[in-house]
Amino acid sequence: MKRTRRQAFGQHFLNNPRVLRKIIKQIAPTENDVCIEIGAGRGALTIPLAEKAGKVYAIEKDKTLIPVLQKNLPSNAVLVDTDVLKVRFKDIVSDDLRAQKISTEDISGKRTIKIVGNLPYSVSSPALFKVLEEKDLFSECTFLLQKEVADRICATPGSKKYAPISILFQKDFDVRLCFAVEPGSFSPPPKVRSALVQFIKREKPLFELSDEEGFRSFLKAAFRHRRKTLFNNLLMSGISDSSLDKAFSELELGKKVRPEYVAPQEFADLFNFLGNSGIIEA
Repeated sequence: MKRTRRQAFGQHFLNNPRVLRKIIKQIAPTENDVCIEIGAGRGALTIPLAEKAGKVYAIEKDKTLIPVLQKNLPSNAVLVDTDVLKVRFKDIVSDDLRAQKISTEDISGKRTIKIVGNLPYSVSSPALFKVLEEKDLFSECTFLLQKEVADRICATPGSKKYAPISILFQKDFDVRLCFAVEPGSFSPPPKVRSALVQFIKREKPLFELSDEEGFRSFLKAAFRHRRKTLFNNLLMSGISDSSLDKAFSELELGKKVRPEYVAPQEFADLFNFLGNSGIIEA
């Protein structure tokens, strides 16, 4: 069966005024904020956002929606006609920051950059990891996501939903599950529930890492088989038995512990210990 254009883009437009007001209230934009919106759609969130924010950069890749957005967006909303996965967020706001005489490396306390969006399910994971790549740019992130994804991001140790993405976001952000949104609030209605999540940038990370990219691969290996122990998962990734024995003993980790019961700080300590011992290549 041939898919419609909406299905191809994974688009479900939020059209519930009450939910839109709740989202705007949660974002709490002010004239000192620059907001980047992923997936402007028909402008349902963009327009009320622009009424309160200093400036809005609305990213939309669907060419059929561009004329509507160009016609309806207010003067402080800039349409960015591109695929979010092919752009650098820093480049989008660079002109605005340059006009304010603010370095993109020194934003804190001068100009608040918030990123928001009703993320299409088809691109939510790659878009979220793209946000992580430029995490130092943002003070807050507010996204409407498939509830299953939102639950994984907000999960804590001991939960079946606890996963690498939980640790990666919680390292740098205070993560909050705000509220659920029913399928009927969208057009067309999705087959699953959605939820609004908000990430507030921490003043400093929960822990420091010797190699952030390597840590992401390390977590992927650690959670590869959820029914196996952390020790065995890492053993299967190529780390030697003796190296793991030494690390687990030094850090007082039980060899029978499963990855979903290991705290973020413990993962960091284990990764840094193995890396500093030359077992994991930086």
